[in-house]
Amino acid sequence: MSGVWLILPTYNEAENIAALVAAALPQLAATGREHRILVVDDGSPDGTGEIADRLAAENPGRVEVLHRASKDGIGPAYLAGFGRALAGGADLLMEMDSDFSHDPADIPRLVAAAERADLVLGSRYVPGGGVTDWGRGRRLISRGGSLYARAILGIPVNDLTGGFKCFNRRVLERLDLTGIDADGYGFQIEMTYRAIKAGFTVEEVPILFRDRRVGSSKMSARIAVEAFWKVPLLRLRSR
Repeated sequence: MSGVWLILPTYNEAENIAALVAAALPQLAATGREHRILVVDDGSPDGTGEIADRLAAENPGRVEVLHRASKDGIGPAYLAGFGRALAGGADLLMEMDSDFSHDPADIPRLVAAAERADLVLGSRYVPGGGVTDWGRGRRLISRGGSLYARAILGIPVNDLTGGFKCFNRRVLERLDLTGIDADGYGFQIEMTYRAIKAGFTVEEVPILFRDRRVGSSKMSARIAVEAFWKVPLLRLRSR
């Protein structure tokens, strides 16, 4: 199957996944492309995987589930999803959080921008973008992380830590994904940096990021610290 695949990594998102799939499917259809949602569940103990299986049964050919044995981080989950989507013939591969932090209504705008760019980023930090519902501390970590990575890596991208993206398959086919082991912020930074270093074009599309509706955040201090020390390593390895 060609077209656009939306990859949704999940861990304990039983309260969100059905509503998110219901909201995302018509937005994918609005792109005019063939489309599929791939839920990548990391063995959620709250039944997320079972809900996803039900959604796949109710939407044959439009929803698929990839079950992984245990919680292994968002980076490995996306890499597994990329592998499945590429094998399925996806032309465009999208990343999006599974908690409504990213608005499904923005999907058509990212897909449209992929006609012009190899990698499209849903950006909080360009004119027209923004963040709501976050406290000062989390805003500082996110914005500071993007500024830090931009300064160290020397690339003209405003939102390096965001997780709402659309890759053309040629980007993922060119990159050596086997060497990526970062998680969270670090994974998002590394994927964008590698794409730019490989000569691909990047476009930032403004989005409004909201805090999750229900459930608990998967972000941790470990993920932020990992990103902090891996950014200089990325720069050193590229020399």
